[in-house]
Amino acid sequence: MFWEQDLECMERGELKQLQLERLQSTLNRVSRNVPLYRNRFDELALDPDDFLSLDDVRRLPFTTKEDIREHYPYGLFAVPLREVVRLQSSSGTTGKPTVVGYTKNDLGKWTDMCARILCAGGLCRDDVLQIAYAYGLFTGGFGLHYGAERLGVSVIPSSSGNARRQIMIMQDYRTTALTCTPSYGLHLADTMMDMGVNVNTLTLKFGLFGAEPWSEAMREELQERLNIVATDNYGISEVLGPGIAGECLERNGLHMNEDHFFLEIVDPDSGDPVPEGDIGELVLTSLTKEAFPVIRFRTGDLTRLVPGDCPCGRTHQRIHRVLGRTDDMFTLRGINVFPSQVEQVLLAVEGAEPHYQILLERDNHLDKATVHVEVSDQFNWDQLGKHQELLELVQKRLSSELGVSFAVKLVENKSLERGEGKAKRVIDKRSF
Repeated sequence: MFWEQDLECMERGELKQLQLERLQSTLNRVSRNVPLYRNRFDELALDPDDFLSLDDVRRLPFTTKEDIREHYPYGLFAVPLREVVRLQSSSGTTGKPTVVGYTKNDLGKWTDMCARILCAGGLCRDDVLQIAYAYGLFTGGFGLHYGAERLGVSVIPSSSGNARRQIMIMQDYRTTALTCTPSYGLHLADTMMDMGVNVNTLTLKFGLFGAEPWSEAMREELQERLNIVATDNYGISEVLGPGIAGECLERNGLHMNEDHFFLEIVDPDSGDPVPEGDIGELVLTSLTKEAFPVIRFRTGDLTRLVPGDCPCGRTHQRIHRVLGRTDDMFTLRGINVFPSQVEQVLLAVEGAEPHYQILLERDNHLDKATVHVEVSDQFNWDQLGKHQELLELVQKRLSSELGVSFAVKLVENKSLERGEGKAKRVIDKRSF
């Protein structure tokens, strides 16, 4: 099934010509309207009109999360704020998020890209989709919501949390498709078992999962325990949100929406392109985004190109599911978190030291994070009330600032392991 078959199955030569035309238009727009790009192009003596081949992209400078952070909140917008009809954000590397904007046209394109992903994953007008992603500034819920409505699917915006209520909704509303993080999908399967719910009595057929790393073994477990066909999808808020790429029912790589993005796989250290099929960092350039286009954005996600043609007939290149990160960011229940964000919170709490360690585990298929926090030498361990007060304050601040809950354990000053060089802030014991 296809949502936009003429575009999804476009001949490669025609697709590359379309990409080049859209790249030229985007470069001209950002050189006029975004000071960062205008200055960098001037420094490198780059004229957008000189870009006559897609290979010329390599002459362009990279854009990083640091660039977005430094121009918070609207410094990289390519249109006046009055033309921006939606503002959303993702976690950044400080206490402030990275803000992204969408024009009316951007929302329309985003909607169609998400409709493509959902359609490729098997959904049609007869389906009822339960969206168990958080709604709010996080882009996950909204993009898929509007894409499903455009496709004609009935949408249940159940949001995240309260597994027993989610299962009740599945039963009563006759849900046929579920979208959430894969770990939450397995948590729902565990909860069904605890409730004595027979999955075969449900109407579930499809699961579309994303927002965190997961393995082929996890797919097989999801398919077996929920009695569904499970597909992977990819998005990143700084570039768009969900809808950048997604699997078809062949389940052998994620089709990139190449008419909207130009993709590269580069060596994380040198920035040079890697041989086809080798693992590298995914770099994306916006081709159609109006409000917040990015040029050669370093996603930090490690993947590789999947060679060959897909039997489904789609001609857009496929990428392997994300294999890891180039930086120290980790994903916790669909939220991107940097250790430096945790450090910022601790620095603002009297009695807590900025020396910490984050332990990531998976308990009953749900991610769990525990922050071990050193306290100052002056802390009185004999006063249980003070101990509990500090612990609860750190928990509250972390949850408020980062948008996801942490367990907190207070430990004595200088009790966490020190070593030479970069401190090991994150210990990830999860199995993807």
